[in-house]
Amino acid sequence: MTDEVSVADLFRARYAEMVRLAGLLGADDAEDVAQEAFARLLWRHASLRDPGAALGYVRATVCNLTRNRVRHLRVVRLRTPAAADEASSEHAAIQREDHREVIAALAGLPARRREAIVLRYWLDLSEREIAEVMGVSPGTVKSQVSKGMAALSRALEALA
Repeated sequence: MTDEVSVADLFRARYAEMVRLAGLLGADDAEDVAQEAFARLLWRHASLRDPGAALGYVRATVCNLTRNRVRHLRVVRLRTPAAADEASSEHAAIQREDHREVIAALAGLPARRREAIVLRYWLDLSEREIAEVMGVSPGTVKSQVSKGMAALSRALEALA
C-alpha cells in the first residue's frame, strides 16, 4: 500500500474527528486546520519511523496548528479595530450541541488544560497518548486534566 493510499484511508476515517478536535480547541477555521494536518502527514508519512504513529502525528499537528492559529488571532485582534465576529460553520455546529454550557466553560480554560480535557474526554485518549500528542509527561497530563476539570466544575456550578 502506498503512502498516499494509507493517508487517504486515515483521512476518510478520521477527518471529521480532527475537525471537531480543532473546533473544540478554539480554531476559527477547524476544517482548514484538519486539512493542513493531513497535508503535512502526506509530506512526512514516508519518513515516520512507525507508520502506526500517523494518527498521533495528525492529532499533535492539529493541536499545534490550532495553538498557533489562536495565538496569531489574538495578536491580530489586538491590532485590528473591533468588528462583528463571524462564526465558522464548525463553530455554529458545536454551538447547536446540547453541551453549550460545557463548551463555553471549556473555552475559558487555558489552552493546555483545554487540550488535555478535549483529548481525554472527547477523543477518549489515554494519558500516555495525550502526553505524546501534547509533548509533555503523563504526570503533566494528569495535572492539567485534574486542574481543568476542577475549573470546569466551578464554572458550571456558577451557572446553576
